[in-house]
Formats: sequence, C-alpha cells, structure tokens
Amino acid sequence: MTWVALTLLAFALGVAAQWRVRHPLVNPTLVATVIVAGGLLVTATPYRDYTAEVRPLSFLLGPAVVALAVPLYRLRALLAREWRALGLGGVAGTLVGMGADAALPRLLGLDPAARAALLTAPATSPVALQLAAFTGAPSTLAATLAVLSGLVGALVLPPMLTRLGVRHPLARGIAIGSVAHGVGTARAREEGETTGAASSIGMGLAALVVTLVVALLG
Repeated sequence: MTWVALTLLAFALGVAAQWRVRHPLVNPTLVATVIVAGGLLVTATPYRDYTAEVRPLSFLLGPAVVALAVPLYRLRALLAREWRALGLGGVAGTLVGMGADAALPRLLGLDPAARAALLTAPATSPVALQLAAFTGAPSTLAATLAVLSGLVGALVLPPMLTRLGVRHPLARGIAIGSVAHGVGTARAREEGETTGAASSIGMGLAALVVTLVVALLG
C-alpha cells in the first residue's frame, strides 16, 4: 500500500499548497502527478505495477463522477431553461477539442498509437480507458493523455476565458467541462456552484460525443 499512501499524501500536499498559494499552477492534481511521477522515476517502478496497487483509488473515480451530479440536481430548473445553449456549447467545444487533438499529432508526426490515444483525450479518463479497446490505443497512454488534457485545460482555460471577456457562469462552465472533463470541473466548482454544474454537463456531453465519434469512425 506504499503507492496508495504516497498518492494520497501527494494530493493532500497539493490541496494544502493551493490554500496557501492561489496560482493556477498550484493545482492539487498537478502537484500529486508530479510527486508520484517523480517517485516512479526514482524507484524505477513500472507504471503497470503502480496502477495495480492503486486500483482501490481508481475505483473511487466512479463515485466521484456521480457526486458531480449533486449541483445538477440543485440547479435543475436553471439548467433546464438553458439546455439548448448548454447542449450546443458542449458539443461544439468537444468537437473543436477532438479536431485539435486529431490535427496536432499529424503536424508533429506522432505515431498512430499516440494519434489514437489523443482522439479520446477530451473524454474523462475512465471513458478514454474503455474506448482504447476500440481505437487501438494503449490503454495506459489513453488514460494518461486524458488526465493531461484535463490538467492543461484546467490551467489554461479559466484565465483565457477571462481575457476573452467570457464571464457568465454557464458559458465558462460548459467550455471548461467540454474539454477538461473531471479536472476542469473541479476547477470550475471553485468559481461557484452554477459554473460547476455547467461544467458537469459539459463533461457528460464530451464523454457522449467522443464515444459516438469513435463508434462512427470504427
């Protein structure tokens, strides 16, 4: 249980650091990722051994995603009124993200495995992991790129939206959730319950759109 303890401790350190330093780079998930990755490199531990040991933590991803539905229920009346804008924004944001993820590896000359893994990056990691069997991507690479996509989105999108003058909670939330899924939704909830609820919708739509695209391409 060494890696389970280290992972929990690393995340706790990230949360503590975020309370002290209000900066986008001081993200608990990012801090924990860096610490754990450093530990794996120093000890030369294979990633498959790490994933096998922390499987109990991975299992909690499901309940954590379900818990994101709580603000959806509380704000159901508002979200029901704005379902057209939320649906259009979520689908458009996900398709743009998938387009960028499809074009980037071709421009960089990445191998087919990386291209396939990036195709599902806009979806949350559990979805990307399941879709890897259909895209032919290595499952660990697909899940890792999905997490990295969420981290980058959570770091870049909020300040970018602010600079673009996008301040409405629903607009900010749907934009963040549709491309940065769970990590982005956690970041969106820091801005308020409405932003977090819209981000949850964006995350759900992203998972649906990515799955449909993979099915059509398959």
